[in-house]
Amino acid sequence: MLSNDIIQQHNEKLQADHQFRLAYLTELLDRKGIDIQTIIDKIKAFQVAIPSWALGTGGTRFGRFPNGGEPRNLEEKIEDVGLIHQLNRSSNSISLHIPWDIPSDANAIKQLLKANDLTIDSVNSNTFQDQKDQPYSYKFGSLSHTKSEVRDLAIQHNIQCVEYGKMLDSKVLTVWLADGSNFPGQSHMRSAYQRTSDSLSSIYKSMPDDWTMLIEYKPYEPHFYSMVIPDWGTSYSLCQTVGKNAQVLVDLGHHLPNTNIEQIVGRLMHFGRLGGFHFNGSMYGDDDLTTGSIKPYQFFLIFNELVDGMQDPSVKNPPLAWMIDASHNTKDPIEDLLQSVNAILTTYAKALLVDRVALADAQENNDVLRAEELLRDTFMTDARALVAEASRQAGGAIDPIATFRGGKIRSGLVDKRGFSVATGL
Repeated sequence: MLSNDIIQQHNEKLQADHQFRLAYLTELLDRKGIDIQTIIDKIKAFQVAIPSWALGTGGTRFGRFPNGGEPRNLEEKIEDVGLIHQLNRSSNSISLHIPWDIPSDANAIKQLLKANDLTIDSVNSNTFQDQKDQPYSYKFGSLSHTKSEVRDLAIQHNIQCVEYGKMLDSKVLTVWLADGSNFPGQSHMRSAYQRTSDSLSSIYKSMPDDWTMLIEYKPYEPHFYSMVIPDWGTSYSLCQTVGKNAQVLVDLGHHLPNTNIEQIVGRLMHFGRLGGFHFNGSMYGDDDLTTGSIKPYQFFLIFNELVDGMQDPSVKNPPLAWMIDASHNTKDPIEDLLQSVNAILTTYAKALLVDRVALADAQENNDVLRAEELLRDTFMTDARALVAEASRQAGGAIDPIATFRGGKIRSGLVDKRGFSVATGL
């Protein structure tokens, strides 16, 4: 679909302007004692997983307006992620949602993954929908349901997700529960929590020892009175009970307005229980908008905490899983994913530029203004040339979106697939 010659041709057109921007930034950082290649190498090593369900046009219960050429099966989803990775060299894995992405031939899927230089990041279970011919309904919950037969159904589904993951060499199970209640008195809250804990423990015991369980939280939706796992504290307490390889997954959109997400990140890293992220942007709560599109400064502050913890030898947190989980109702899905990865890498690059010694000194001496200005100055630094150079050095595009558009990739996908709509949304 996209030859490396096309990428190189576009890079040649942009090379002069790119080198001008990079040279300025190199001199600026050199004056601060920062080796630019060290930063670029760290950016090249940073990989963001692409979710299979984000490769189609998003929507709401009111409507959906697809562009066509969307992947119709798992094989085509892998091809699309391969295309994204070819353009930015920073998206080398795909996250699957079961039962939408059940492989019909695991060996053939593994060969296709290898051909596209990809791996499977995680498998995500789905107990927020009833599937065709499902014997019991999740209307009143799944892992927390009052009836043991419904809980067993949800437990077995998660265990089956692990089995599919093992076929494809994944080692991560992500669990998000839609369980909750809509009206006061509907659910016994302590019992619902305990049933959920017991169910998660049963799933965990069926996982291989080298697997990780990521437990996600969300304050509301689909239920609007209570959610069984509404916040990071509940998720953390469940992880403590379930086992050492259970970790909290933070979805940036799963917070109420004005929540101090960076503090949550700092706490979880301190506890060694931060498992990973679902990146997106939010105006009101779980809007699932493009990463960095709404609150870029808060996004930088979150990464500031992440990098600080990642560089601190006293922090004993396992390696983190990075993934996008967004809805792009009015954008081309591939363009939005390329835009999101670029925002993530740019923000990560800025966090790498923070003068940790100076910041620690300002914090220790309660110099509020100096500490704040250190962060603000770094946030204002235009680090996009670093990300572009990292992509170029890795064999990707200096400007992935411009290359995608210049290569007329979407029209090629429409010609190949027709006015198709992605599965699993």
